[in-house]
Amino acid sequence: MTGSDVSPSFRLAYVPGVTPTKWVRIWNERLPDVPLTLVAVSPAEAFDVLRGGGADAGFVRLPVDRTDLSAIPLYTETTVVVVPKDHVVAAVEEVSAEDLADEIVLHPLDDTLGWERPPGRPAFERPATTADAVELVAAGVGLLVVPQSLARLHHRKDLTYRPLSDAPESRVALSWPEKRTTDLVEDFIGIVRGRTVNSSRGRSPAPAPAAQPKRKRPEPAGDRRKPAARKATGKNPRGGSGGTKSAKRGKPRRRS
Repeated sequence: MTGSDVSPSFRLAYVPGVTPTKWVRIWNERLPDVPLTLVAVSPAEAFDVLRGGGADAGFVRLPVDRTDLSAIPLYTETTVVVVPKDHVVAAVEEVSAEDLADEIVLHPLDDTLGWERPPGRPAFERPATTADAVELVAAGVGLLVVPQSLARLHHRKDLTYRPLSDAPESRVALSWPEKRTTDLVEDFIGIVRGRTVNSSRGRSPAPAPAAQPKRKRPEPAGDRRKPAARKATGKNPRGGSGGTKSAKRGKPRRRS
């Protein structure tokens, strides 16, 4: 089977916390003949998957190495602190990094915020993953600072979260190998950027040719009909009420 015989497909990688549902739905509406496959990846392995051809494009967290990867920043997430529901932090609407100075703040190895120095006091050991850190928060070992989407992803009934001010923020981007900017990648870029189907930069189906206006058939020179003669009405065309000159007069009366 040659390359031209292979049916087209599109593989989309995404890191935890990103929900690509909306974009996948639009893809399926616009390109129903091209199946889209989702590839879940960790933040650490996302770029290797793109470089190795394991995905055509992917939702990743910045920063991105622009040496061989292209990226379009999409949005910035709110940073929150995850705490037990009975913790004092749960009683306020927002906290600062200084408010956590006396708290043990867990710093998982897959952290996505890129702290220069995490707030609070460090734990004895760093959890391997964010999921492990959430379990430790539920056990009362410490608190956890993450992008809001990860707090929602690992939601538990016994935990809650509050916005954390003066903290790094995580930015989500669409990335792909620069040398493999295919037509399908361009299609997906157009969807993410909100382009319509008829956008000049999106690959849209060729428009149907416009209907040609019907030409009027010319009348033959000898077939032009003279306008019909006006029918006499008995009225003076100048507004008089008398009859025309050719109208018959009545017989004169006999003299007695």
